[in-house]
Amino acid sequence: MLAPAVLNAQASAQAPAQSTAPKPATTTHTATHTTATHAATDPALLNPALLKAKAPEVYEVTFVTTKGTFVVQVTRAWAPQGADRFYNLVRHRFYNDMALFRVVPGFVVQFGLGPSPAVNKVWETARIKDDPVTQTNAQGTITFATAGPNTRTTQVFINLGNNGALDGQGFAPFGKVTSGMDVIQNFYNGYADNTTNDQGNIMSGGKAYLLKTYPKLDTITTATVTSPAPAAPVKKPAATAPAKKPAAAPQQ
Repeated sequence: MLAPAVLNAQASAQAPAQSTAPKPATTTHTATHTTATHAATDPALLNPALLKAKAPEVYEVTFVTTKGTFVVQVTRAWAPQGADRFYNLVRHRFYNDMALFRVVPGFVVQFGLGPSPAVNKVWETARIKDDPVTQTNAQGTITFATAGPNTRTTQVFINLGNNGALDGQGFAPFGKVTSGMDVIQNFYNGYADNTTNDQGNIMSGGKAYLLKTYPKLDTITTATVTSPAPAAPVKKPAATAPAKKPAAAPQQ
């Protein structure tokens, strides 16, 4: 096993791990009926190569969850590749209807395993290169999880405490919570780290497996880019009224 806080199984979970955290299970994939619900929301989620938009320099994401709402502000300069990946995932509703599967009090809240096994499978190998660590993993910062160098895909975690020990292990924060930290601190944590050790089944079984095995988990209902707002349509200048002509006959 690698040094604490870095896991050695990209095929399973990408997660910051305390020194006592168990090694994650190896992932297998089996499509289920949940495939349609997530992918149908946005078919582009089945083709990661299409999601390459550059993020705004600063943007906000509002998360509506079963415990309330929280807001994350992302600063692209902190970790450009991470900020771009997160922006594309949120815009295409990847995090909607998603369980907050790992909640370790005083350490992290982690999410990024979707309800659709088919979507999980295609993103498993859609890795991005590492960003330099320019910010510390302070309480409230959000960071991509990793299973080693250049292995970031979709899983992120919010620091529940000051986890500066993660800085030297390549975990690069790309944003921070600006409101709703009390909501985040209140997510259900009764499964301890059992879910971390069960990520293979979570990825392959999707929402159906989670509802059956971990029914008390809180979930993200929606995650939406709420600032900056989409640009308003450009208004064309009013044209000079032409001279009146005889009314034309109706045309089909």
